[in-house]
Amino acid sequence: MDRERQEEQKHFDACRELIRKNAAGYEAEFEERHQKTQALFRAMQGGDVELYNQMMTSASLEEHALSQLKKNRAAYENPYFGRIDYLDKETAHEEKVYIGKNGIFRNKTDVVIADWRAPISSVYYENEIGDGSYHLPEKVSDYGMESPEIPICLHLKRTYDVDKGVLKGYYDSDVAANDALLVQYLSQNKDAVLGDIIATIQKEQNEIIRESPFKNILVQGVAGSGKTTVAMHRISYILYNYKERFTSNEFCIIGGSDLLLNYITSGLPELDVHDVKQKRMDEMLTYLLKKEWTKKQKLTAPSADASVRSRMDFILYLEQWILRLRRETVAAKTLADRELGTILTDSSIERLREETPEYSIYRLLVTLDERVRTRIKFLCPEGEKEYFTKKCREYKQHYKNRAIGKSVCTLYGEFLADYERKFPGAVDLALHEKRAAAGEYDIYDAAAMALIYYRVKQKKEDEEFGQIFIDEAQDFGAMIYYVLRTLLPECYFTIMGDVSQNINYETGMNDWEEMRMWVLTGERDTFRLLKKSYRNTIEISEYAGKILQKASSGRYQIEPVIRHGIPVQEYREADEEAMYKRAQGIADSVKEKGYGSIAVICGDDAEAEWIGKWMEGVTILPVQMVKGLEFDVVILWNPPGEIDGVKTAKLQYVAATRALHELHVVRGKM
Repeated sequence: MDRERQEEQKHFDACRELIRKNAAGYEAEFEERHQKTQALFRAMQGGDVELYNQMMTSASLEEHALSQLKKNRAAYENPYFGRIDYLDKETAHEEKVYIGKNGIFRNKTDVVIADWRAPISSVYYENEIGDGSYHLPEKVSDYGMESPEIPICLHLKRTYDVDKGVLKGYYDSDVAANDALLVQYLSQNKDAVLGDIIATIQKEQNEIIRESPFKNILVQGVAGSGKTTVAMHRISYILYNYKERFTSNEFCIIGGSDLLLNYITSGLPELDVHDVKQKRMDEMLTYLLKKEWTKKQKLTAPSADASVRSRMDFILYLEQWILRLRRETVAAKTLADRELGTILTDSSIERLREETPEYSIYRLLVTLDERVRTRIKFLCPEGEKEYFTKKCREYKQHYKNRAIGKSVCTLYGEFLADYERKFPGAVDLALHEKRAAAGEYDIYDAAAMALIYYRVKQKKEDEEFGQIFIDEAQDFGAMIYYVLRTLLPECYFTIMGDVSQNINYETGMNDWEEMRMWVLTGERDTFRLLKKSYRNTIEISEYAGKILQKASSGRYQIEPVIRHGIPVQEYREADEEAMYKRAQGIADSVKEKGYGSIAVICGDDAEAEWIGKWMEGVTILPVQMVKGLEFDVVILWNPPGEIDGVKTAKLQYVAATRALHELHVVRGKM
């Protein structure tokens, strides 16, 4: 063993010993704090309420000890995965930093292993050998948003191969997680890959993870490019570096299905992320409707004219309709009193109306009433308190009484009738009236009604959400994102998707143009591309690539990581019984190889239910439910032999790209 290898082993062993001692110390501290907290709680129950503050302080220290205990225990087997040696040009100090999944301290100030989310760790993921820099987290100053840049000169970037407490080797490279180590990780089964992903974050992924939280980001990423993983790590990064600005309960993850949301959130605790909200897109929209959405109403599948209502033209016409309603309700007409004279001029009313487009009609009317009261006080003779009270009573809620009393559903029905008059045949008005009578609406109805609520009836701004993360964004029309962006103006969005995987061809997005034009409207907003696929083998990527040509005219091609596997296996069976036997045989054989996650992907729910009666030990899902998921092995069940359209191509492309290692295609007799 050479000297450098001995030094690395010595440092590795010393780190593990420190972590072991830290864990023992925090375990003892946790037990002590826990007992003290319990004792204070019992004393409070006995009537000594003055101990409340002491109990809360003790509970906080107990929670901190438990958190540090968990971090040190988690770090014991795999303390770190990277190291950087560099010159800090500002201080002229030579630095050596080890980087791990968890930050480890010798004491409160002595960092032994830097957390992967720390600003300095970005050097490992992004910088090449030589001159470079890293940025500190953004802060608001008198000059706007500032992100101080620290110049460095990088001498060494090293990646470690650690397995269950054993330092197996290390590699020096200009690129984080060089190909050899990356392919090694990707060749493992699905569960193993999830545990090691932090060590293999690539430069283009890291740039998105560490992008400013004070901007909106739209990411187009091919299947297997790590969109979901990037979103999860971005949440963890923001919460770690911007504790003073954001708390976890301000975060919300939005997806198209509960299956996808559960898949995403199951990995968050491992990234030290807790208590974030999660909602399906339909749930989010009805949630924003507040009390206007009642238990009597329910969401149903989109009707045929959803292809019209999912587009920006539809929602922009609704904006014009609401604007006319606003001007009619808040007419610019002078308010005068016989005794006091002019209270509000028509120009002042018009100016307020036009200069506060973010105010709902309700808020605008309430504001006018506040101004009426202020003007009456100014116009009344000084000291005439009774006269002032009399005049205030006379004009009490003068404007608020004009507030629109109709429900949002009623207003939406009136808008649809107007839209039908303007564009005959564009919407099925009779169907909508029938559905409304039964309390049935689809997701695009809900989005339009949410905008009406916000523009007409909202009483105060919604400040619940600070950061929203949306996965599989392409499955919904651009108007939904316009509505979310409008209703939550102080919220920042990270939007991930792939237009090649739009399974809702008529209503979803087949390009990002409307999104870029109407949603990413801020100077700091950005569009990012993830072109590399880390999920599939070369053989699976090539198979999917042929489908992709028909799904998106090759607009966003896959760039696979060089990882070979077995060729895609295709089978043609004589009948259904033979198909079941073949599929079960494939499942049994791949289990013997050590693969744990195996999925049969078929056409619809009915087919999935039927296959489930014949097969066991595998996950069986219709293609509409597999978005964002991945499996070690995928068996495609009887897909079309000839792809005869973009919609069919996109469905088959989604199904094929779920496979990490093996893809098998089982078809029936032609």
